[in-house]
Amino acid sequence: MPLSEHTEKHFTANAAVRDIVIGMSDGLTVPFALAAGLTAAAAAIARGNSIIVTAGFAEIAAGSIAMGLGGYLAAKTDSEHYSSELDREFRETVELPDIETEEVAKVFRDYGLSEEQMQPVVTAIISDQKRWVDFMMRFELGLEKPDPGRAARSAATIAASYIVGGLVPLTPYILVQGVLPALWISVGVTLLALFAFGSVKGHFTGVHPLRGGLQTVLVGGLAAAAAFFIARLI
Repeated sequence: MPLSEHTEKHFTANAAVRDIVIGMSDGLTVPFALAAGLTAAAAAIARGNSIIVTAGFAEIAAGSIAMGLGGYLAAKTDSEHYSSELDREFRETVELPDIETEEVAKVFRDYGLSEEQMQPVVTAIISDQKRWVDFMMRFELGLEKPDPGRAARSAATIAASYIVGGLVPLTPYILVQGVLPALWISVGVTLLALFAFGSVKGHFTGVHPLRGGLQTVLVGGLAAAAAFFIARLI
């Protein structure tokens, strides 16, 4: 019987996808909860929509800057950590060559290779310092060389995704008169957006799209409901 071709599908989310997920998920959830909470407080106030829109834009501006800065600092920290470890490995291959050679051998030993099998490979690796250090960075420390432009792109991607997500729950308050009608439209539009976002994310991460969508809706819905009812109680 002929064997059918086996195709493996793996999702290896790159850094940009991760940034979009971070920015969009917070952008949809936090302004949604804020707008719902402000609706409860502004329902009896004339021009309540303008209060919510003003506060919502302020939150989107502050949130996008904070999230973008957080992404920038995280990426810069990764880059600085890599550079520090790289310098240390270069020093150790010069100052402690026997120890570093044994660490290379240990990597292959952990894979079950015998001393005879690994010796030519170890010798080839340590014969070139750059190759030796690159091997130690990847297989001993588990570090990959970061992209030099990663920090700036991360900040921009997270901030932009946050703004796009934040405009979804806020737009009904701009277009619709009356805070309560705007609230219900915002709830419907945002929950739909949360479900679509969760479904797409679930599809790419191996979670069933329906389950991913419902989980995201649950988190966002609970946040908005809590903000609304706490504001009403206060």
